[in-house]
Amino acid sequence: MANKIKVVISNDQKDITIPTGIRLLIRRCCTAVLLHENFEDSAEISVRFVDEDEIHALNLQYRNVDSSTDVLSFPLGENGVYDINPDTGAKLLGDIVISVPRAVEQAEMYGHSLQREIAFLTVHSLLHLLGYDHVNGGLESVHMREKEEQVLTQLGLKRNASYYMEEE
Repeated sequence: MANKIKVVISNDQKDITIPTGIRLLIRRCCTAVLLHENFEDSAEISVRFVDEDEIHALNLQYRNVDSSTDVLSFPLGENGVYDINPDTGAKLLGDIVISVPRAVEQAEMYGHSLQREIAFLTVHSLLHLLGYDHVNGGLESVHMREKEEQVLTQLGLKRNASYYMEEE
């Protein structure tokens, strides 16, 4: 069991009210992923809710992609080596940035709750912070998808239909 998991959540968008319980859900998702991955150290993760314009700007600035997206992951570690918070000794895993309007849109499109969509985006992004990737597709992508579903099922958020769409 991880020593202590600190999840700092900030809402930097004003258009959509974040439903009650989402912050607790995000913390549960982060804890479940770290347990699933046998991550035994203390950890800190930052989660930001943003609007379409902000995620578009971040995607352009950091990935040179001129469009908005649903979630961005900014890992602070590489190959299991992380910066350490000198005050707490916790490993700084990185930042998760979620587009709330896109999460709402995708929840409707896939026919599940906003809670389920935000949970998926959080789990997906935290796996990126831990070094998993799906950019090259193939087995790596399948492996990551299986881990996401295992964690979400464990949290009682099993998917009700196929919702994964290939990126262009």
